[in-house]
Amino acid sequence: MSSSSSSVPPFRNSDDTLRRILTKSKTIALVGASKKPDRPSNYVMKFLLDHGYQVFPVNPAMAKNGDSLHGQRVYGSLKDIPSQPIDMVDIFRNSEAAGEIVDEAIAVGAKSVWLQVGVVNEEAAQRALAAGLDVAMNACPKQEIPRLGISGPDPDAGSSSSNL
Repeated sequence: MSSSSSSVPPFRNSDDTLRRILTKSKTIALVGASKKPDRPSNYVMKFLLDHGYQVFPVNPAMAKNGDSLHGQRVYGSLKDIPSQPIDMVDIFRNSEAAGEIVDEAIAVGAKSVWLQVGVVNEEAAQRALAAGLDVAMNACPKQEIPRLGISGPDPDAGSSSSNL
């Protein structure tokens, strides 16, 4: 079966959407967090914390052990995070697993989902868009923040202003 049979064109990131997600988000749930320092989820989490974002690491096994990561308590799932709604769900899982996480993000009222480099799930991206979430896919905030000249969240992020 060819992908050309799909009636929906492939998802494409836009700089406007990436900029909006990265400047209007203050709270980020990072799904697939790892305590291994050489894992991208570990150093991207540190980068986001260093740029002023509040990051909630999500990893069921680490949460069960009562672990913390970069001084932040680890949660077992998005619904366990006390600060709701979550502005951005940053997904460090494989492309297939990302679909379930996107559905969970929609269910908890997240404002956006960010599928990391190599994580591509067209159907999940379309579900998120249909639910009104902003979407980034196959991209990394650690690369996009400097490329777009962003220093971190806007001081008034989360307010009703939307002056991009």
